[in-house]
Amino acid sequence: MKTFRSYSEVSASVGQEVAVTDWITITQEQVNQFAEATGDHQWIHVDPERAKAGPFGAPIAHGFLTLSLIPRFFEMGIHIEGARMGVNYGLNRVRFTAPVPVGSRLRARLLLQATESLPPDGLQLQWLVTVEREGSEKPACVAESLSRVYGAPA
Repeated sequence: MKTFRSYSEVSASVGQEVAVTDWITITQEQVNQFAEATGDHQWIHVDPERAKAGPFGAPIAHGFLTLSLIPRFFEMGIHIEGARMGVNYGLNRVRFTAPVPVGSRLRARLLLQATESLPPDGLQLQWLVTVEREGSEKPACVAESLSRVYGAPA
C-alpha cells in the first residue's frame, strides 16, 4: 500500500503507477449476490451448469461487478494521511476487455493521471485503473476513475 502524507505528495505522483494491489478471488456467491442486488440474473452469470456449455465454459462475473471492485482496490492500494473523507466522483471511460470466469483472481494497477485542487481542503484525483486477471494477457477492465478526498494537509 502506498501512503501519502499530503496532497502535494499525491500530486507529485501524477504520471506514475502508484500501486498494484493484492489479488482477490471472485466467487460464485459474490456473483449471485451482485445479481440479487442489481436484478441482472442472466444465465451466463448465475447458472453454472448452463454456463459450462456457454461461450466461456464457466459462469462469468458481471462487468459491473468487476467495475464495482474499484473502491476496494483503492482501499487496498492507497492511503492519504489526514483525509477525513473520500468519495467516488464518477467515471470518464470504462471498457470490459476480457471476461472474468468465477474463480478468477483479480488485482488492480492504479496509475495517477491528474490531480486538481478543490478549495478549501479537497483534491480531485483522476486514475487509470487496470483490473488484471491472473493468467490472462488482456485486462478484465480498464477504467478512468475520478475520486475526491477532503481534509488532508495540502
